[in-house]
Amino acid sequence: MDQCRHTLEQHNWNIEAAVQDRLNEQEGVPSVFNPPPSRPLQVNTADHRIYSYVVSRPQPRGLLGWGYYLIMLPFRFTYYTILDIFRFALRFIRPDPRSRVTDPVGDIVSFMHSFEEKYGRAHPVFYQGTYSQALNDAKRELRFLLVYLHGDDHQDSDEFCRNTLCAPEVISLINTRMLFWACSTNKPEGYRVSQALRENTYPFLAMIMLKDRRMTVVGRLEGLIQPDDLINQLTFIMDANQTYLVSERLESGNSLIIEREKLPQLLFVSLQNLQEEKERKLECLPPEPSPDDPESVKIIFKLPNDSRVERRFHFSQSLTVIHDFLFSLKESPEKFQIEANFPRRVLPCIPSEEWPNPPTLQEAGLSHTEVLFVQDLTDE
Repeated sequence: MDQCRHTLEQHNWNIEAAVQDRLNEQEGVPSVFNPPPSRPLQVNTADHRIYSYVVSRPQPRGLLGWGYYLIMLPFRFTYYTILDIFRFALRFIRPDPRSRVTDPVGDIVSFMHSFEEKYGRAHPVFYQGTYSQALNDAKRELRFLLVYLHGDDHQDSDEFCRNTLCAPEVISLINTRMLFWACSTNKPEGYRVSQALRENTYPFLAMIMLKDRRMTVVGRLEGLIQPDDLINQLTFIMDANQTYLVSERLESGNSLIIEREKLPQLLFVSLQNLQEEKERKLECLPPEPSPDDPESVKIIFKLPNDSRVERRFHFSQSLTVIHDFLFSLKESPEKFQIEANFPRRVLPCIPSEEWPNPPTLQEAGLSHTEVLFVQDLTDE
């Protein structure tokens, strides 16, 4: 029952999404809520039918343009050669810190913040999760996934983000037709994806979808592409592969119907029992004292999801009443303990060997106004 409730809470009580995620796990696909960081990225990049579109840098125009190009050429060559040699030598001194992915979600959030600071908030909706989570969602929802790898040091990245990626027509297409995941290759999570997709230059975009039951790269766009050209290329890739998604949707629809018929009734019975128990606890709660009662205690509870709940109790009431009140809340975990901060301690709210009869609020040393913390013990 604990596992059932925990799974449904993760999926915002959407039974269909919860069931599909569990089925994905049975197929060997990691849950979107528990992605193993060391697992190789399972994306097919070897399909010979991958559509590739590379935009070359424009050639210099006129005598002045060619003169500037030829003057700067040796400087650029020297700079990038020295930089590459330095990076190569540095690998022998210390490992690349990007090779260790310790906080993939933090990498994504950090990139989003830096992007908005530089280019503003008008941009395609970033997927706020790891690359593996984005793949799983795209597979489950049978949608296209557009991946953008940002090269911080590349000369074309700034213009692409400012003029192409943030163009209103590009934002509209991406937000309505696909999921969008982006990260800098200077971040460990972005570097890990870069090692899997093997881009040649920046800006780099890859279109990924479920094809022949595998998440497959079906399009690669590289170089400084203009807004209209990007829209045309993305539309072409989606139109060329739409039949595969339609086929997958038909097949998954039939499979889901079969799995729904096989879904055990234990899940629903467990949830029904849990709800009935919550209702019983709520009905048995004593009435809340008035604010004018000198023996009342005002308690503010901070729940595991960072929400706050406030209620008054009586000094003479047992700590069990506090526990029953919290248990009756929909947003409260099924198993939990209540902690006080000053001094930091766990309140004995339920009978135990040490406290066969839990103390009253007054005996527990609570004051007229308290802030208590609810710690989730469901998984322990």
